[in-house]
Amino acid sequence: MILYGNSLSPFVRKVMVYATEKGIALENVQIARPDPQPEFLRASPLRKMPAFVDGHFSIADSTAIIAYLELKYPQSPMYPSDAEGRARAVWFEELADTVMASAVNKIFFNRIVAPRIFNTPCNEDVVRDCEQKDLPVILNYLESVVPDPGQFLVGPRIGVADISVVSMFLNYQHAKANMDANRYRRTFAWVQSILERPSFAAIVTAETAFLAR
Repeated sequence: MILYGNSLSPFVRKVMVYATEKGIALENVQIARPDPQPEFLRASPLRKMPAFVDGHFSIADSTAIIAYLELKYPQSPMYPSDAEGRARAVWFEELADTVMASAVNKIFFNRIVAPRIFNTPCNEDVVRDCEQKDLPVILNYLESVVPDPGQFLVGPRIGVADISVVSMFLNYQHAKANMDANRYRRTFAWVQSILERPSFAAIVTAETAFLAR
């Protein structure tokens, strides 16, 4: 099974961490630039990452990929089986993939992707506006709902909810977003406890080294 995309994308990272937690072996293949591999384009006709190939089957979008893997490998489920738990897990995943991702697009894109990939300057006005208006809403909410460090958003074990939220948060940290760690101590402590898990730790180390170049 092949996963196309770079782990600096929080969506690619989400699938990679999920697979590690489940014990599923995925081959991570970088997308060729400027001409992506035909296999990637068949899986992701809109050229969005991640894309996934498993034999004859291919699909794009992190949620779709995880839905496929969750049914194919039902051991150690990463979504709760009860109605309330499942709904809450889907809510946190959607929060990450939409609201938190919007802030990633404004901050991480401008500070990291634009100058490094597209050779265009960072638009600090967009970044500051997001830091002042968007991030406080997200962080205030997280501060009110995250559990103690080492515990999980939904249920007794790590799940897609935790992975999705922390994957987005890591991009804020990579981009050195203006976040008051003292004001959001509970959130920062919980996020750090998830990032220290082996499934995240190796990826974080590799990404940090790459961004330090």
